[in-house]
Amino acid sequence: MQIFFSVGEPSGDLHGANLIRALRVRHADWQFVGYGGPKMAKAGCQLHADLTQLAVMWVAQALWNIRKFLRLLSEAERYFHEHRPDMVVLIDYPGFNWWIARKAKAAGIPVIYYGTPQLWAWAAWRVKKMRRFVDHVLCKLPFEEKWFCQRGCRATFVGHPYFDELRSRQLDSQFVDQLESAIGPLVAILPGSRTQEIRSNLPPFLKTVQLIRQRVPAARFAVAVFKEQQRQLVEELVRLSGQSAEIHVGRTAELIQAARCCLACSGSVSLELLYHTKPSAILYQISRLGYAVQWIFRKVRYITLVNLLTAEDPFGDRSAGIYNPSDPRDQHVLMPEYLTYEDRTSDLANHVVGWLTDEQKYNDRKQALAALKEAVAQGGASERAADYITTLAAEAGRSSIVARSDAA
Repeated sequence: MQIFFSVGEPSGDLHGANLIRALRVRHADWQFVGYGGPKMAKAGCQLHADLTQLAVMWVAQALWNIRKFLRLLSEAERYFHEHRPDMVVLIDYPGFNWWIARKAKAAGIPVIYYGTPQLWAWAAWRVKKMRRFVDHVLCKLPFEEKWFCQRGCRATFVGHPYFDELRSRQLDSQFVDQLESAIGPLVAILPGSRTQEIRSNLPPFLKTVQLIRQRVPAARFAVAVFKEQQRQLVEELVRLSGQSAEIHVGRTAELIQAARCCLACSGSVSLELLYHTKPSAILYQISRLGYAVQWIFRKVRYITLVNLLTAEDPFGDRSAGIYNPSDPRDQHVLMPEYLTYEDRTSDLANHVVGWLTDEQKYNDRKQALAALKEAVAQGGASERAADYITTLAAEAGRSSIVARSDAA
């Protein structure tokens, strides 16, 4: 049994690695090949290319790398015809993975999408591609299964694989103790894992730091940097801001654990903040043009997964970026969020100052996050996905036996 993976995001590399480990426990003789990242390679996947090195945002960046993507697509197509893997598993990365799915289907190879792109939020019309090129849709969020099934896809909710990683992660307790023992409450700043996100989000976060310090002088601040290559950029942005903040590379989990509360870029990190029950304010700073474009395509009110999980109807109102604590529609929101091209640093500062100075407000938010964590963050997605794939393999084996018997 051979499974071909196509994974292009660092988070997908993590989820793919955990899925491979779960499958290897069940099937020590199975082979795993394809496109992924270093974590998948360590888990036992024979990489044809490290696709995570091409993790890009926006059309311009994709076009800049178009020749590389076309070469990888051609190589995958040739591999499908020459080596005939038994399944193709896609994780996120929809732009490139739609083409991988197309080539796999043309070769008659079953396609599984594990950790589906958020079509329900941005690109509902692409569900036609999901129906046409994907045989099995394994959903991360509870409301996704119904959404995909209503649109003709064979969808199953398995849970969010990120919680598997969080439950198994070992923190550097000595470093956490060091952070917690310093004088003054710590606010962790999480500007995003992509360099483009850091450039957009860190400057307003640092302006927010200035506003917070005016009201809570004892507060301390630390910036989480995803990789060493980004340290210089972060140091320069901190210097230009005139503010002081610690800078730590590869210490996001420890910073979240030690922090009283957080300022974060929108993304999967909100699930990590939920797991650690950290009161957090979310920002995604974009251009005025970018805001206009997303307004056209977005179909949900919230951009933060945690807020979508608490919404009675995630698809009921798409006016995101205008969080208002006095609005009845936003009473369920646990992480105030701002998708914006405007200056919302005053709002961000108000939330953080409240959590730093009002013990009742802080404890109420912690308890609400803990209740949601208990409901949705129990883990097991990798195991359920591995069981699903195992069942598919068994069914395919039985069908093959029947076909050979009929031919005889």
